[in-house]
Amino acid sequence: MEETTQDNNRAVFEEMPVIKAVRTMAVPTIISQLIVLIYNMADTFFIGRTDDPFMVAGVSLILPIFNITLSISGLAGIGGGALVSRLLGERRPEEARRVYSFSVYLSCGVAAVFALSALIFMRPLMLALGATADTYRYASAYTFFVIVCGGVPTVLSNTLATLIRSVGESKKAGFGITMGGLINIGLDPLFMFVILPKGYEVYGAGIATCISNMIACAYFILVLLRMRGGGGVLRLNSPRELPEGRSIAGIFIVGVPSAIATLLFDLDYVIIDRLMTDYSDIAMAAIGIVLKVERLPLNVGVGICQGMMPLIAYNYSAKNYARMNGVKRCSLLLGLICAWVSIALYELFAGEIINFFIDDAPTVELGTAFLRARVMATPLMFLSFFHVHLFNGFGKGGHALMLGVMRWVVFNIPMLFILNHFFGIYGIVWSQLCADTLTVILSFIVYRRYERRELAAVPAGE
Repeated sequence: MEETTQDNNRAVFEEMPVIKAVRTMAVPTIISQLIVLIYNMADTFFIGRTDDPFMVAGVSLILPIFNITLSISGLAGIGGGALVSRLLGERRPEEARRVYSFSVYLSCGVAAVFALSALIFMRPLMLALGATADTYRYASAYTFFVIVCGGVPTVLSNTLATLIRSVGESKKAGFGITMGGLINIGLDPLFMFVILPKGYEVYGAGIATCISNMIACAYFILVLLRMRGGGGVLRLNSPRELPEGRSIAGIFIVGVPSAIATLLFDLDYVIIDRLMTDYSDIAMAAIGIVLKVERLPLNVGVGICQGMMPLIAYNYSAKNYARMNGVKRCSLLLGLICAWVSIALYELFAGEIINFFIDDAPTVELGTAFLRARVMATPLMFLSFFHVHLFNGFGKGGHALMLGVMRWVVFNIPMLFILNHFFGIYGIVWSQLCADTLTVILSFIVYRRYERRELAAVPAGE
């Protein structure tokens, strides 16, 4: 059974037609990304049924903190997963197994430290994020259940999903994330409106999210227990059985830039939140909804990139450049099509989308205008993610880090302050389009230079 599974996975990487291989790897990942987004938006949706903008604003403040847990999973999952795929392309399964084990232990350790830190420094953290007297209670309660209690299972389940995907088992990875999201959606109204009393809806949303992530984590552990037999790669070794030094370095070379890029993404969101709170809590509630709604096409793009990356990494190491470039072109076209479709739909139905989350006229009016502006950057944001995932697949974390730092530190964050100064609240909203235009230009230049210097073995036209 194990041998058959390994043969099937090798066929995905080496033999399956490119379009089918991309579909096999990307579709389950896209579905799981969408479900994750939906269950994140479900909290906002159900809390919005209270028509209390302070509750919505309080939960929205925690989005950057929740995303930090994803950066931790990216440190071990993307760093380790990309390396596992490259090692399989080099026909080194034993080292791939050691890398997998090290990545699991790394994610658990870092997640535990982060959860404990969030508990100890709860109050200064909430105030730094912009919590006010009206939103502090809700923000801190949501953080306690989602980050302090649920941080480790959230990080571990996302790390394991990425590692499982790295060996070609995208369906198993996608199912686990999807299942956790659906359970969260089902538990939200139960805890918010049935079990807990009125006024404790945020507590119920946090408890539901925590429980669903624990269940998803348990699923992945069971999957790995079933896959560990027969000498498979995904078998947990002793913590003392470390991978080679260059492999450990390889995990961090890709994982650290991935984590930093996510942290900078979160910093951008924190700054947006803080700038918006200077205007009003209504503006904060509106942008909080928009920042979640805009993630729909972005998560589709991320799903495409995550499904693409193991195929890129494997074939890059195996020096099958023609197949690697076929995967790249197919993924690029698919992502851009999705991005442009999202622009059309959001421009047409922006008002209805915001009203779906909250029936508060001032919030809906602001959110509609914000969404129509922010969605215009969607193709550019996909292209930014796309190039970073390409370099992660190549194991070139330095290139990915440089693009991430330039995107957030040099372009996005300064643009927020500059446009806010000159154009006010709408300058904040349009900053993404302006900054990502510069990011994409830089990304194309960097990739073309890398392609000429490092991929000279790629035949022309392939």
